Amino acid sequence: MTPLFDTHCHLDFDDFAADRVAVLERAEAAGIARIMVPGTQAQTETKIDSNSVRVQRSFGLHPYFIEAHQHAHLEWLEAQLDQHPTAPVGEIGLDATCPDYPRQCELFEAQLVLAARYHRCVILHHRKSQPDLLTRIKQVRDQLPDCGGVLHAFSGSYEQAKQWQELGFKLGVGGTITYARAQKTRTAIGSIALHALVLETDAPDMPVAGQQGQRNEPAQVVSVLQSLLELREEDEATIRRQLWQSSCQLFGNAND
Repeated sequence: MTPLFDTHCHLDFDDFAADRVAVLERAEAAGIARIMVPGTQAQTETKIDSNSVRVQRSFGLHPYFIEAHQHAHLEWLEAQLDQHPTAPVGEIGLDATCPDYPRQCELFEAQLVLAARYHRCVILHHRKSQPDLLTRIKQVRDQLPDCGGVLHAFSGSYEQAKQWQELGFKLGVGGTITYARAQKTRTAIGSIALHALVLETDAPDMPVAGQQGQRNEPAQVVSVLQSLLELREEDEATIRRQLWQSSCQLFGNAND
């Protein structure tokens, strides 16, 4: 059976400090072969040891931490891209619920310049900001790799999903689709081309339905897959195969 790839998991967060090894063991038992750990701040990397699940990293300055970011951190980011020749840029983006949106925009644009200069795909965060993200991505799209990047934690309409697909971006499919009330997003994910989708958990956040208030973890990508199977017409083998192919298209050589 084709393995699974959790394309967005904050395994370096302190939420996993006490049992990170056990979390990885459960991920392996669930059939997960690879995990992408997105960067959020300029900081020393948390060491993550795994003998089975391949853990990969990206580097970026997340809008949630806008008050902590400094201009010098862009130099730090550029140094990481120099040291890690295939690492994506992310998690970056815009969040209208966080402070200082104009400064977020400046920081996002500066990170897009680096992604374009180093020809790296990007991992995008959005909250009430998709139109602004699209405008800025279109300005640099021809300077990014063919795969472009991924819109993490997609939620929205089919029309919004289609805009990202037309840019060559993937949509990160997470716990949102496990909630029956998320009808607009579920319809979009069930209708968009399968090759535009990748799975994610966003652990420790974004718990699946029935586990609200609990810590999420990468093994729950299986629950996301089960909801996806309910929304799609393709059989499980086809869906697993395409998800793996699309994920590796994005991150196949990351941190090699």
